[in-house]
Amino acid sequence: MNNKEKKEPADFLRASNKWRALFAEMWGTFLLVLVGAGAATVAAMTGEISKGMEVVAPGLAVMAIIYFMGAVSGAHINPAVTFAFALRRHFPWKWVPLYIAAQIVGGLLAAFFLKAMFGNIGHSGATLPYPGFQTWKLFIIETVLTTGLVNTILGTASGPGNVGNNGAIAIGGYIALSGLWAGPVTGASMNAVRTLAPDVARSDFHTTWIYVLATFTGAIIAVGFEWILKGKPSKHADKEAQGMLRKEAP
Repeated sequence: MNNKEKKEPADFLRASNKWRALFAEMWGTFLLVLVGAGAATVAAMTGEISKGMEVVAPGLAVMAIIYFMGAVSGAHINPAVTFAFALRRHFPWKWVPLYIAAQIVGGLLAAFFLKAMFGNIGHSGATLPYPGFQTWKLFIIETVLTTGLVNTILGTASGPGNVGNNGAIAIGGYIALSGLWAGPVTGASMNAVRTLAPDVARSDFHTTWIYVLATFTGAIIAVGFEWILKGKPSKHADKEAQGMLRKEAP
């Protein structure tokens, strides 16, 4: 790894880039919810989108988003991911509320855009469990799915964000794979904003809390697994994440 590669992950956390990073998180989350909820909405309206196409679409979207804005904000586009990076001491806690707020705004804009275009078709693209699927099973599956997603992200990310070709492929592939097997029973959300935004648009919150709690629980478990797999983060990891420690090339 050369000196430039070492510096890039922390560059988007410089104070001078804060608004650019927050805009990127908002725009990236907008696109993710647009594709995820939009695929479900259009599938319900036209019948031209299969379940396989519907659940693979968000994985492809995340892959593209990481490629085009990973170096700008880290392409978290998921509150659980931001939370996990902070727990792992690769991301400053003071940025967490700002990132999550930007993600929520982006998700809500996408959800209301879809509602304006298509109305309430397909429950506004909400992530819904299979009818009659038990709440505790929904929570466990979404927790396990999110744990795997966050472990994939922490294991392939560069520093405090999703930067790099391998990360984009692995993360996008994991999301698509999870959707293929779990999408029909839980919706395979793995993202609190992906669930919350369409629920706000349709004014129905009876399952929202399950998905939100599961994603943050999964993030905590994943950080614990990362500690088992890789040990404690560097004692300087939090400073490196904020760009306070710079390593010069030999």
